[in-house]
Amino acid sequence: MSTPYERPKVPDKVGVDGLEAKWVPVWESTGAYRFDRTKTRDEIYSIDTPPPTVSGSLHIGHVFSYTHTDVLARFKRMRGLEVFYPMGWDDNGLPTERRVQNHFGVRCEPSLPYDPGFRPPEKPGKDVVAVSRRNFVELCELLTETDEQVFEELWRRLGLSVDWTMTYQTIGRESRLISQRAFLRNLERGEAYQAEAPTLWDVSFRTAVAQAELEDRERPGAFHDLAFTGPGGSDVVIATTRPELLPACVALVAHPDDERFKPLFGTSVRTPVFGVEVPVVAHHLADPEKGRGIAMVCTFGDTTDVTWWRELRLATRVVLGRDGRFLPDAPSGVPAEAYAPLVGKTVHTGREIMVGLLREAGALRGEPRPITHSVKFYEKGDKPLEIVASRQWYLRNGGTDAAFRARMLARGEEIGWVPKHMRVRYSSWVENLAGDWLVSRQRFFGVPIPLWYRLDAHGEPDYDARLLPDVLPVDPSSDVPPGFTAEQRGVPGGFVADPDVMDTWATSSLTPQIVGRWSVDDDLFARVFPMDLRPQAHEIIRTWLFSTAVRAELEHGVLPWRETSIAGWVLDPDRKKMSKSKGNVTTPVDMLERHGSDAVRYWAASARPGVDTAVDEGQMKVGRRLATKLLNASRFVLGLGVPSGSAVATEPLDRALLASLSSVVSQATAALEALDYARALQVTETFFWTFCDDYVELVKGRAYGDLGPSAASSAQAALVTALSAVLRLFAPFLPFATEEVWSWWQEGSVHRAPWPVPPAADGDPELLTLAGEVIAAVRRAKTDAKVSMRSAVETLTVTAPAEVLDRFAQVEPDIRLAGAIADVTTRNGDGALTLEVEVGARA
Repeated sequence: MSTPYERPKVPDKVGVDGLEAKWVPVWESTGAYRFDRTKTRDEIYSIDTPPPTVSGSLHIGHVFSYTHTDVLARFKRMRGLEVFYPMGWDDNGLPTERRVQNHFGVRCEPSLPYDPGFRPPEKPGKDVVAVSRRNFVELCELLTETDEQVFEELWRRLGLSVDWTMTYQTIGRESRLISQRAFLRNLERGEAYQAEAPTLWDVSFRTAVAQAELEDRERPGAFHDLAFTGPGGSDVVIATTRPELLPACVALVAHPDDERFKPLFGTSVRTPVFGVEVPVVAHHLADPEKGRGIAMVCTFGDTTDVTWWRELRLATRVVLGRDGRFLPDAPSGVPAEAYAPLVGKTVHTGREIMVGLLREAGALRGEPRPITHSVKFYEKGDKPLEIVASRQWYLRNGGTDAAFRARMLARGEEIGWVPKHMRVRYSSWVENLAGDWLVSRQRFFGVPIPLWYRLDAHGEPDYDARLLPDVLPVDPSSDVPPGFTAEQRGVPGGFVADPDVMDTWATSSLTPQIVGRWSVDDDLFARVFPMDLRPQAHEIIRTWLFSTAVRAELEHGVLPWRETSIAGWVLDPDRKKMSKSKGNVTTPVDMLERHGSDAVRYWAASARPGVDTAVDEGQMKVGRRLATKLLNASRFVLGLGVPSGSAVATEPLDRALLASLSSVVSQATAALEALDYARALQVTETFFWTFCDDYVELVKGRAYGDLGPSAASSAQAALVTALSAVLRLFAPFLPFATEEVWSWWQEGSVHRAPWPVPPAADGDPELLTLAGEVIAAVRRAKTDAKVSMRSAVETLTVTAPAEVLDRFAQVEPDIRLAGAIADVTTRNGDGALTLEVEVGARA
C-alpha cells in the first residue's frame, strides 16, 4: 500500500537569526493579535496588563515578567478565546518628572506664565531653567512619547502578542477623564474627603507620600540625652535621635506601667533651651526598653508622634516647612529669640545648632551615642521623610473603617492567587493599614484634582464651597469653572483651582476601567469587565493590586478580576533585586541581539510563578539551542513529506509515542490552565528531547522505507502528528521558531491554530522508554569502543523479566535498524533490565 505525500516548502538552511525581523511585520499586517470586540463576555479572556513606568528604558526584569503574561495570552488565544490584551504606559508621576528635569535641565515654577515659543536647551547647562507648569508638562509629554516608541519596539521584538491598536497612557485624555470621573463619584458618595492633617512628606520632591510608598532603610544616627526640668527642679532625662525638633516638643511620654515615671504622670516639665512647659503623659506605645524609657513627643518626628498627638489630644507646634527647612516663625509658646538660630536651616544644620545650644545650656548629658536605626523614605526618594501639616485628599480604603476593611479582606480570599502563598501579603497589608489612602500629590505631571474653590471677600479659599466641572477631563489650573470667567481667578469673590494632582496609583488603580473604557464605551466595558487576569510583581501587591480592588469595590461592588499571577524579581549576580534605583539593571537589547527573543523568553518562562530568578545567560543559550533544534528537527520530519490524512500510526513504537504525547498535552494544558507556565514548558521540552534523541533516531530508517511502505507510513504519520502538537505546545514560549516552521506546511498562523488535544492513542508509552534505554546503551557502547554510530553491533543480549521481554519484542525491529544490530539474543531474568553489547569493526 502506498501513501500519497505532500512535499512542504522546507528551506535548505534554517536558523533562529532574523526571525524577529521577519515575523513581527507579518503579525502586524495580518492582524494576528487584533482583538475582535464582537465576541461576548464568555468568549473573551481579558488581561489587566501592568503599564510599565515610562522613565528611561526597560530592563531585563520587565522582559521577565511580561513574557509570563504573554505566554498565558497566547495559550488562551489558542484555546479558542478572544484575548483582550492591551498595553499601557504609566507616564505620569514623579519618575517622569525627575527624568524630564535631568534630561532638559529645567524645573517647574507654577507661578511663571506659559511661553508658547519655549524650546529647551539642546544640552542641560549648569544653571537650571525655570519654566511654567504648562511648558513643563509639554516637555514631559515630549519625552514620554519618545520613550514609549522605544518601549513598543522592544516589546514587539520580544514577541508580545499585544493588540497595538489598543494602547493607552495613564496621562492620556481618556485616562484623565475616567480618573476624574471616578474621583468625583467617590466624592459624591463620601468615599473621598479632604483633611488638614500630619502628612508624610518628601522634601526633595516636595510632595506628600502614601503609606504604600514607604520604604524602611537602615541609617546611622545617635541618641542624645537631654535634661528637662521636672517638678521641684529635678532633671528628667530623655533620649532622642532628633534633638533639632526640641522646639516642636509638646509632651513627654512613658509607658503607663513603668514604675520609674508613674510619679511624673499628670505633672509638667520645662524644655531645655526654650523653657516651654509640656505635660508628662502615659501611653502603651512607649517602649520602656528604648533609650531612657521616656520620650519627647514632637509635632512631628515620626508616625508614632502622630499617634500620640492624635490619641492624647496634644498641642501642635510645627517647625519644619515643606522644603525641609525650619519655618521663619517660632511655633506658639516658643520664645522667638531662642528659636531664631534655627530659622531657614536644614534638618542637618538645625541638629548641629541645637546640639550646640544644648551644650551651652548644660542640658546635654554626655556625648551622643551612635546607633543604626530604621528610617522611613519615599521609595523613590533620597532623603528621609519628614512629617508636615498639610491639606490633602484621602480615599477610604478600610484604614479607618473596620467594616470596609473586613470586606476587602474577604475579597482577597475570593481572588485566585498564583502562587497561593502570595495571598498572605495582601491580607497582612490590609490588616495593618494605618489610615486611609492619601491620593493627592503636590506635583505637576499628573491627573489634576478636578475641583475649584470659591474665594471669600478676603480672597481666602472656602474649602467647603467646591466648584465642580461640567465637562471632563479638566485642568483647573487653566480651565474655568462653570459660571465664572478667567478674570475671576484668584480675586476676592472669585475662585481658585485645587493645586494638586492625583497620586499615580490613583490612576493606575483604574487600569481595568481605563482599558475597558468605562463610562466612555459601555459596550466594550461589559465585554471585558470584570477581567480574568491581573499579572504583576509581588512588591506592588500593597499598592497596585490592593488599590485596584478598592476602586472596583467602591464603584462596582465586585473584584476587578478572577485571578492574579504574581511574578518574582529578577536578581543580579549578587542575588539582589534588579532595579533602576539600585543602578544594577541589565538592559535586554543586547541579550535579545545575541541570543534571540525565543531564547530570552525561554529563560523567563523557565522560572516558576512568584520565584525570584537571577539573570542566566547560560539558560538563554539552552533556549537558543532548543529553538535551533526545533527548526532542524522540523526540517527533517517535513523533509520526509507529509502523508495524507488517511495515514495512521500502526506500529507499536509509533503508538507508544502518541500515547506519551497524549499525556504531555494533558499535563501542559492543565499546567497552563493553572497559570503554571514553567511546568508546561518543562513537560513539553522533556518530551521534545525524547522525541528527537530517541524516537526520531529509532524510526529514521523505517521512515525512509527500510522496512517497507506500510511501516514508513506509520512512522511518518506519528512524526507529523507529534510535530504538529509540539509546535503548538511550544508556540506560547517560542513564538518565532514555531511560526517559522508552521509556515512551511500550514496556512495561517500557528498562534491562531487550535491548541492541541490529546491524540487518541492505545499505545504503551513504556515501549518508548524501553526502546530509548536500549538504544542509549548501544550508543554508549559504540562511543566506548571509539567507533562511528554507523558501525555494526555484532550481538545485543537483553536480559529481563518476561513482561519486559514481551515489550522489547514489539520494538525490536526499530532497535535493530537504528543500532545496526546484526543479532539479538534475549534471556529471562528476575532482576532489572541488563544489556550486553558486542560492537563490530569500525565502519
